[in-house]
Amino acid sequence: MALPDALDLKVMQALQLDGRASFVQIADVLGVSDKTVARRFAGLRRDTGFRVVGMTDETKLGRSSWIVRLRCTPDAADPLATALARRADTFYISLMSGGTEVMCAMRPRTQRERDELLLGRLPRTPRVVQVSAHCVLNQFYGGPLDWLSKTDALTPEQEDALRPRLGEPPAGPVTLDAVDEALIEVLRRDGRAPMAELQSRTGQSEAVVKRRLDRLRRSGALYFDVEYDHEPLGHGVGAMLWLTVAPADLVAVGKTLAAHPEVRFAAAVTGRANIVAAVQCRTTQDLYAYLTDRIGATHGVQNAETVLTLRQVKVLTYDPRR
Repeated sequence: MALPDALDLKVMQALQLDGRASFVQIADVLGVSDKTVARRFAGLRRDTGFRVVGMTDETKLGRSSWIVRLRCTPDAADPLATALARRADTFYISLMSGGTEVMCAMRPRTQRERDELLLGRLPRTPRVVQVSAHCVLNQFYGGPLDWLSKTDALTPEQEDALRPRLGEPPAGPVTLDAVDEALIEVLRRDGRAPMAELQSRTGQSEAVVKRRLDRLRRSGALYFDVEYDHEPLGHGVGAMLWLTVAPADLVAVGKTLAAHPEVRFAAAVTGRANIVAAVQCRTTQDLYAYLTDRIGATHGVQNAETVLTLRQVKVLTYDPRR
């Protein structure tokens, strides 16, 4: 398996900026042929599982996101993680902490769905010994801001040329109807689904689909993310940091974390540990250096719990090969 090179990283970051940019557009900015971009994209799919996925920003829809920690017996962790991965309202599911913890991010569409999972199913699941749920209060990094942007593969001029011009977002809250939901459902599985498929699955004309897609993107309710394996990029050590921070320092610590090259997600959450961050490092020695040199020196951090990621079961969409 060939490791991604400089051009691969440029293609990856280009699609992170605009998941529906054509290969012709990307090729024009990068100064290569569109066939080269298509070939590199196919290689990335094969070697890193790279794909574009449509995602919703729950805050724009008036919904909350949660991070759930499930401590269980070792024999229960893998089947529990797999069962959660099959749910449409879950993402970023990992086996953690020696195989006795499952971490799951979830976006319940309604309060009923939230309560059904958090208060009903999970506490009654056999061999689950502890459930802790943390509501995401404010996201400092993540979502439309992907870790790839920190690789600086593209020049500022290339980034500007590839960043989509979406115009001003509409005023007021975003409400989805049945056509919007159908459109998002297709894009959630394949963010680069062709227009013909979007028309077929929604039963709408090309003009209507384009107008809906533009409105959803301008509102921020729909954005395009990318998923891929970090190990082929040389960053094979992942961990979750649960930080206890003085309330007056939450914003400052969150902004500091967002600027760290190692951080791919950071948010303020409910619970005793009030900031959670996902970090990606090359080696355990690099993780140690990050904890001691960067986290240890960050003013306001009172305590830090580090939990290694053993295996990613689900990133944005479920892949049974993981």
